[in-house]
Amino acid sequence: MVAILLKVMVYITALGMLGVEMTSFIAILGAAGLAVGLALSGTLQNFAGGVMILFFKPYKVGDVIEAQGYTGAVKEIQIFVTILTTPDNKTVLIPNGPLATGSMINYSTQETRRVDWEFGISYGDDVDKAYEALNKLIAADERILKDPAPFMALKTLADSSVNIVVRVWVKAPDYWGVFFKMNEDVYKTFGDAGLSFPFPQMDVHVSKEA
Repeated sequence: MVAILLKVMVYITALGMLGVEMTSFIAILGAAGLAVGLALSGTLQNFAGGVMILFFKPYKVGDVIEAQGYTGAVKEIQIFVTILTTPDNKTVLIPNGPLATGSMINYSTQETRRVDWEFGISYGDDVDKAYEALNKLIAADERILKDPAPFMALKTLADSSVNIVVRVWVKAPDYWGVFFKMNEDVYKTFGDAGLSFPFPQMDVHVSKEA
């Protein structure tokens, strides 16, 4: 592009030195350049975004990111687009312009992640038994880190349930494995501990006039 631009400048200068009137030609050339620039504005934005991504490196090949409504592993970073591979093995091409200027989540920059759950028990159930059952499940999973220590507390008194929040820390690759395993274990063991899962319910009082 630089070579072509320099050649055009040389040709225009040479013709001007030969006495050819170049004012109108330069005006036409400028208008054409403006039209081309407007037509390629999106492409140029993606080019600039690609340069910024390659320079500042907010993510690299192999990182798992979430951006523009897609989540996947970065397969390739090109000058105009970034190529992602989704968990269900689809290939997604995202323009670099929005990636460079929009919000993005990079799941691969930290070694650990926090896993959050919220479990509901029925009103009248023993909260201490729920804590005990959850602590046993946490202690049984070696993937859950001891530091930072696991946290649990009664979060809300909802319309139909008493909700307990549980937060633990794991190594980033173990996140989904721990998340799904805890859900399964809670479903299997809460009944044995005398705890029940509440269903949405509403009390209706009907009064009759005498």
